[in-house]
Amino acid sequence: MDARLDPARALGLEEGDAHVIRNAGGRVSDALRSVIISQQLLGTREIIIVHHTNCGMLTFTDEVIRDKVRKDLQQNVDHIAFLPFGDLEQSVRDDIKLLKDSPLVLDVPITGYVYEVESGKIVKIGDSQ
Repeated sequence: MDARLDPARALGLEEGDAHVIRNAGGRVSDALRSVIISQQLLGTREIIIVHHTNCGMLTFTDEVIRDKVRKDLQQNVDHIAFLPFGDLEQSVRDDIKLLKDSPLVLDVPITGYVYEVESGKIVKIGDSQ
């Protein structure tokens, strides 16, 4: 979701090379529907997960955002998991595991990275399937 990250440039992709699914924190549980569609209808056979440094998802908890929404919008969002995380590399590992363990995701290579906003460098996390 962060505008500082250009996935195509960071990964050396050309237009049309990949389906890019963007969301807050890059969390795959939030993108599972799109992953399934991409695999089942569009033939995707590899998944790359990219989270990034200085991510806003590292700065709050579910309770903090829920309290803010209650205060600002007078709405109860207790049923929404906002999926913040406290450890950037672990969030990538958790998302790799979620996809690998899901019966809805094909058995394809899944690789995770952290994009370093400060340097533009991309660092591999974990291992491929």
